[in-house]
This record gives sequence, C-alpha cells and structure tokens, in this order.
Amino acid sequence: MAEKDIRRVVTGKVRFSYVHVFEKHAIDGGEAKYSVAILIPKKDKNTLAKIKSAVLAAKEEGKSSKFGGKIPAILKLPLRDGDAEKPDDPVYKGMFWVNANSSQKPSVFDENGNEIIDDEEFYSGCWGKAIVTFYAFAGKSKGIACGLNGIKKTHEGEKLSGSSVSAADFDDEDENDMM
Repeated sequence: MAEKDIRRVVTGKVRFSYVHVFEKHAIDGGEAKYSVAILIPKKDKNTLAKIKSAVLAAKEEGKSSKFGGKIPAILKLPLRDGDAEKPDDPVYKGMFWVNANSSQKPSVFDENGNEIIDDEEFYSGCWGKAIVTFYAFAGKSKGIACGLNGIKKTHEGEKLSGSSVSAADFDDEDENDMM
C-alpha cells in the first residue's frame, strides 16, 4: 500500500470564492490558471490542523528540492486570516482562506458525484469540499503554494459577486455633466 501524502488535504465544509474552475484566469499579467479561494471556517479545527501539517510537510520537502538545504526565515505561506486581512469584508469574517490553483482543469462534482460543467451550478458563494496539495516554490520569492485537485459542491450558498447595474441606473446621470 502506498504511503499517504500528508501534503494532500481533503477539506471539511468550505465556501468557495473567486471561482475560476471552468476557464483559466490570469492575475496581474501572470500565467492563466484555474483557481479558487477556499474559505475555511475558523471553527473547523480538523481541516485547519490538516492544512498546517501539510504546510509543514511541504516546507520539509522544499528544504532539499527548492530551498537549498535550509528552510528560509521568510516564506510566503498559503493560509491567511480573513479577520486580520479583510476586516471589512463580511464574507471573510470568522474564516481562514487559501488560494488554490492549477494549470490543469480541476474535477468539479455535485453532491451525488456527477460532474458539474455549468458555471451557473458552481459559483462563488456555494459550499462544498476541496482536495488540495501543498508544495514548495522558489523564484522571485520562496514559499508554500496550494495546488487545486478537485472540488465537490455540497450545497447552495448566497452568490458572491460584484455589484451589477440596470439600464435604469444610467437615467440618474445628469446629461449636462457629460459634455
């Protein structure tokens, strides 16, 4: 039997945000990838413990493969605190989060194990589980990243999206301001 990779984590119930799992998306001119922000409730001690263990294992693995035999004093780490970093965003209140990405399209399933192919069915705001793998990287900076393997949607959630406008919203504009 193969040894379990501690860097691979199956989360408990999480919420998904910034969902880009059907088409690749580039951030700040970087390489286009599939990605999602995974919001983990702070009360989910089991998932958080698994992530912390996976990050430690990725640091150890990276010591020889990426960091030249020594873990750097300053590393970018994937687990972030929503209350500290996004105090004005109610979606992140009481949450930790990781940004997970992949060059390969991740598997996305519904609660019955059927593949989801419609971005109206899996969206920013829904809830589910994720399978992610943590790994070391070195380049302009050094750190631990989170690879996205797959997602299972377990239930609906309030959609998270930017504000939208209707055609009537433009009627409030003073035509004289346009000249």
